[in-house]
Amino acid sequence: MYKGPLYIAADHAGFKLKKRLIRYIENELDLKIEDMGASEFDENDDYPDFIYPCAVETIKNSGRCIVIGGSGNGEAIVANKVKGMRCALCHSTETAELSRQHNDANGIALGGRILTDDHAMAIIKTWLKTEFEGGRHERRLKKISDYEKK
Repeated sequence: MYKGPLYIAADHAGFKLKKRLIRYIENELDLKIEDMGASEFDENDDYPDFIYPCAVETIKNSGRCIVIGGSGNGEAIVANKVKGMRCALCHSTETAELSRQHNDANGIALGGRILTDDHAMAIIKTWLKTEFEGGRHERRLKKISDYEKK
């Protein structure tokens, strides 16, 4: 199980799921997680205001982050604007597992309007316990890193 720095952020569409995941991660997985916002529900907030700083903090501290919105699509896009971020949109335990095994994903994006709480918790548990396989996948990640330098 991952034990390093862990961050979470969500807009209004992911706010409820974010609160539930924080309780799950702290109480059932016994991990520390830093809430990067939104700190209160505001139906007019904009996800980039929370997701980008969360991704920056994640990279700065060599951690992992969970970002949540309505579908998770926009959140993944914003997080991936940060150099070094590999945020995967996951809607199943299988995609979460593969995101870690093959892509060494240091971010995961979830859809608060797509997933039930129980499904999201299962996805997060899988993502946090799955290790990167390395091997041929390291070569591919190096290519991605090289693209970021252009």
